[in-house]
Amino acid sequence: MPGLNGVQELLEEANGWWVAAAVVLEILSCIGYVLVVQLVFARAPLRFAARLALAELAFGAAVSLGGAGSIALGAWVLHAVGAPTKAIVERSAVLFLLTSAANAIVLVVFGLGLFLGLEGPTDPLLSLLPALVGLLILAGCLALPRWVDRRTHPDDRAGKLTTTLVGLADGIRTTKRMLVTPNWRLLGAYAYLLCDIAVLWACFKALGFDVPIAPLVLAYQIGYLANIIPIPGGIGVLDTGLVAMLVLYGAPATTAAAAVLIYHAIVLWIPSLWGTVAYALLRRQMRYPIVPRET
Repeated sequence: MPGLNGVQELLEEANGWWVAAAVVLEILSCIGYVLVVQLVFARAPLRFAARLALAELAFGAAVSLGGAGSIALGAWVLHAVGAPTKAIVERSAVLFLLTSAANAIVLVVFGLGLFLGLEGPTDPLLSLLPALVGLLILAGCLALPRWVDRRTHPDDRAGKLTTTLVGLADGIRTTKRMLVTPNWRLLGAYAYLLCDIAVLWACFKALGFDVPIAPLVLAYQIGYLANIIPIPGGIGVLDTGLVAMLVLYGAPATTAAAAVLIYHAIVLWIPSLWGTVAYALLRRQMRYPIVPRET
């Protein structure tokens, strides 16, 4: 474990310009999520969708549930404004699948890149294995709709399990269409992830440490799995997961701890403050009928 004195010294010497750059990158990450929500909920008014997305980010920053809490808040808001329950469930599933697909694709690309020679650890367990896990997840999702079609009969689709599988298969098909259909808002799915990773990179730069990109990406994605544990703000849990993986991928423990502390402060407060304001505006907007947009 890194010494607290060493961490404090690094924090005191952090470059303020790089910290400011990290704040800007987090704002860009939030904008990326706004674009994804506007893409998935295409008929929602753009301003309403933007406020909904920012409110989800605020809730997700405060309650760490691996993204499920944010989507649950969005579903509650949409239900409150009269959106059909079936449409809410389907589109919420697509939102989760779309952001998850971007995560899996990035995991595969950087895992294979590290294995094939990008700067960083050469151990296949730290490069090839994560890439293979990402490929298996993508392959399993792509194969599920066909498997569901073969295993289910139209007359048997009343059961809860079957209904869930059919709905999931439909969500995967919709997600696949979005991934292959040209739309500039699709870039938001990648900006949401990559700009957030860039925040952590900028935090290392603020401490005067150059961290290789591929190991940083993999350490971030694996370390973030700790955020599934429902701890308010992910405090302690997320920090431990990220620091542990960064050290495993070669970062000095003291530097990693200091960088993660700066990172966590930024990703906790920027979405929380921005999203709280957006939620207040959203509650005011919810008093009036929401007119769907033409698509």
